[in-house]
Amino acid sequence: MGTRLRRLLWSWWVWAAMAVVLLRVDSSGWAGVTAALAVVARLTERRVHPPRFGLDHEVGCDSVEFLATVAGATGTPFVAGNQVEMLHNGDAFYPRMLEDIRQAETSICIEAYIYWAGEVGTQFAAALDERAKAGVRVMALLDAVGAADIGDEILRTLEAHCEVAWYNPLRWGTIGSFNNRTHRKSLIIDGEIGYTGGAGIADHWRGQARNPSEWRDMQVRFAGPAVAGLQSGFAHNWQRTTGELISGGAFYPPVPECGPYAVQVILSSPETGGSNVQTLYYLSIAGARRSIVIANPYFVPDEVGLALLIDAARRGVAVRVMVSGIRNDNWLARVNGIALYGALLEAGIVVHEYDRSMLHHKVMVVDGVWMTIGTTNFDSRSFAHNEESNLAVFDAGIAGAFERQFAADLDACRGVTLEAWRKRGLLQQGGELIARFFEDQV
Repeated sequence: MGTRLRRLLWSWWVWAAMAVVLLRVDSSGWAGVTAALAVVARLTERRVHPPRFGLDHEVGCDSVEFLATVAGATGTPFVAGNQVEMLHNGDAFYPRMLEDIRQAETSICIEAYIYWAGEVGTQFAAALDERAKAGVRVMALLDAVGAADIGDEILRTLEAHCEVAWYNPLRWGTIGSFNNRTHRKSLIIDGEIGYTGGAGIADHWRGQARNPSEWRDMQVRFAGPAVAGLQSGFAHNWQRTTGELISGGAFYPPVPECGPYAVQVILSSPETGGSNVQTLYYLSIAGARRSIVIANPYFVPDEVGLALLIDAARRGVAVRVMVSGIRNDNWLARVNGIALYGALLEAGIVVHEYDRSMLHHKVMVVDGVWMTIGTTNFDSRSFAHNEESNLAVFDAGIAGAFERQFAADLDACRGVTLEAWRKRGLLQQGGELIARFFEDQV
């Protein structure tokens, strides 16, 4: 289904006009149906304006001009003096997060899309409750949809001494923005240590991605002055939800430089009318000279993103994409992604499907020196509807370490060939046609 036709069919005014026409011909039943569709289309419409022009490749990712452009275009400066550590899979990041929580002295702020009942959720709740009883201010901002399965036991533990708020609950007063969810996974300790990445708080992230029950994911732990950026994202959504402005040294202490890395903490929100992380992704692809490595579970680029990737491949950039394969937990995202494989493969882009478990991290490395990791999927939902956060760093050592991990993950992947894609069955193609209608909601 073409993009223009799909967008037309999702236009609320088309269905509203049809309802008026049906009322005039005395078909009130169908008029009610089309009026309802008009309401649904209005509530779920895209309200951001992605970049379409100015995405040329004259400025390479390894240049000072590129870094200045990214900082200016996203409104996010690079902050020097930070430690950065990449943590792979739950057996690495959950113990480290719990250790930092247990050592907190002044404040703990959590913003989570997923916080589900289970052993991991119970461990976090106990650690947070203990710190709150010790006098640390503990604040948890949970998405009202994503964290709905938190369970009564964990919620009682949290609410006993911590402060819990629900982001954008489904009420009549918020129905116009119900599609806006906080997809961030932020943990900020004492305003000095921050975590973000793909993982929420749930049992399926435990382990080392050895089997389908252990999701493959990454978190980035960073410490230093740049943590204030992640804290600002939490503070904005906490104020929006509760009306409280958080301030003072417990949240924004003077943090000395403690490491060698200059990083950006890039925040995206549909409130701004555009996705800063989408801008970052697109500028990075346009600036690629040698290589692009993408690992993302829900890879459904829009027409601009697809064109940028194809153009990069045609000018000689080696483009490799790793997506979640048969273990993907989102049928719409997977089928929409498969529909785009043909255009990618024809351009020479290499596509790998990770099949051992659900691949869930969101990482991009360009030219072996420029890397971003965070919560943002490569799809319209992340770009147009969600609150997201990414960290970006210019460093060959960090970027190279992930490229080596990407190569190791190929052992759990199946390569996709153009011949096999062209031979997919009619049932698969029919599913793709249906799924494309919902592409902007994926």
